[in-house]
Amino acid sequence: MFITFEGGEGTGKTTLIEQLKNELTSKGLNVITTREPGGSHVAEKIRKILLDNANTDITKETEALLFAASRAQHLNETIIPNLDKIILCDRYIDSSFAYQAFGRKLGMDFISKINSYALNYLPDITFYIDLDPNLGMKRIKNNRKDKTDRLDLETENFHYEVRKGYLEVAKMFEDRIIVIDGNQTIDAIYKIILENILERI
Repeated sequence: MFITFEGGEGTGKTTLIEQLKNELTSKGLNVITTREPGGSHVAEKIRKILLDNANTDITKETEALLFAASRAQHLNETIIPNLDKIILCDRYIDSSFAYQAFGRKLGMDFISKINSYALNYLPDITFYIDLDPNLGMKRIKNNRKDKTDRLDLETENFHYEVRKGYLEVAKMFEDRIIVIDGNQTIDAIYKIILENILERI
């Protein structure tokens, strides 16, 4: 089962994925965790380019293509070989739709074309944690002051456009994407996600 987790900055995805891995593994299930950008040797190198604060001159088209390239490598090295397991992935193609199609205004057609390979491997289920970007960015500043990356430093307006994008994408793929209110406690969010996963196993 291929499960992805989406959301703006500071929504707690990493914490939730780690908790889920521990719980599902304790039930005897074979679980792997991965992330995007990254998740494989080459893809992690692309991640460094994409998130490096020094790379302010990356064009929006180059950014989108690098995400797509990282994703293709990640698919071949990590996701496809493990589809017989439970894969918990921090971000996937919906991030490109939200950040590049909507946030960067590149449009769904362009992002779909350059990610046509990934569209053959859509997740079985995606959890989108919806949170006001202002609150999310405050969490980022409080919890990881020394780890802000190039996308964290984008304008507030950009992050609001990304959120709008996520909500639009959730409507487009409502059979796959479950929207969760990110204003709840991490425990409440975790419970909702766990119950949904266990129902489908």
